[in-house]
Amino acid sequence: MVYRMKVAGLERDLPLCPINEDLYIGAFILFGDVELTERCAEELAKLAPEHDVLLTAESKGIPLIHAMSRHLGENRYVLARKSVKLYMKDVLKCETKSITTGSIQTLYIDGDDAEYLKGKRVLIVDDVISTGGSLLSLENLVEQAGGTIVGKMTILAEGDAIGREDITYLAPLPLFDKNGNPLN
Repeated sequence: MVYRMKVAGLERDLPLCPINEDLYIGAFILFGDVELTERCAEELAKLAPEHDVLLTAESKGIPLIHAMSRHLGENRYVLARKSVKLYMKDVLKCETKSITTGSIQTLYIDGDDAEYLKGKRVLIVDDVISTGGSLLSLENLVEQAGGTIVGKMTILAEGDAIGREDITYLAPLPLFDKNGNPLN
């Protein structure tokens, strides 16, 4: 089963993947789709509020935030990692549960990046916002670092996120029943 959707002027077929016996999500995959990544980044950049730095979570947000930075003429963005790397010192962390992983994850920001966020206007960017778990962790990390969130942007708002007024998104993505019918 697939769901055909249009975003940023492009059509894509999203494979439907089970979350449980009765609930399916459309798998929105940016990796390897340069045209889609670039077009979405360009459209989000047009809608971006005034900010000092972009922040995203590993991993599908990486190509998006990289392309957005280029469209906005910015040379640095901050990445919350899923694991601590050897070079990371004085790490900030926050736990989250994402609908796509189904388990508790921890996001980490390097101490140098946390210092860079301090006192800055931060724009959070992600590829899909659904339950908001990852977004909440990113918000928590910005707060820990002493930054101010000026916006939250995503390509797709999924499920309950469609009704949220605190995020800017390019297109809605419904959840699906076991027969592939949209639930919202």
